[in-house]
Amino acid sequence: MTMIRRSIDTPIRTDLDWHTTWKGEDKGLIKCWEVGRQLAQSKPELAEAAGRDELPVTNWKGGVSRTLKKLDKYGALKYLAQWQGLRGEDLAVDLAREVTITCSKTGMVVTFTPDVSKFLDQTTEDAAEGDEQDGRSAPGISEQSLFS
Repeated sequence: MTMIRRSIDTPIRTDLDWHTTWKGEDKGLIKCWEVGRQLAQSKPELAEAAGRDELPVTNWKGGVSRTLKKLDKYGALKYLAQWQGLRGEDLAVDLAREVTITCSKTGMVVTFTPDVSKFLDQTTEDAAEGDEQDGRSAPGISEQSLFS
């Protein structure tokens, strides 16, 4: 199964263990989408930004806060799933395909990819250009965030 789909009308799951959530067939994309739906409620400014086709910064690699010298970058499919949740959309992410979105606020072109090495390799470049979150490099979700 490479296409992960879920209807926006589907209730958010509450009873899954860590292994099922993050290591299951969907590779954690459903959880990321559900978190996006929850963030839309708790941080409506993020949902509004996503609704304007912006790519706001979250814990996953893919959001942009400003225009960098290099106008294109890679992001995680987990960000794409969370972004769809923020927008109130059905989840529709193909684990085998890249998706490219241009941020309406910054003009940055982000390609969301299943190839983790593509966005891990650019972390050093982003830090050199000052693409930071909360005063630290933003390579993706922190380990602590997985358990809270």
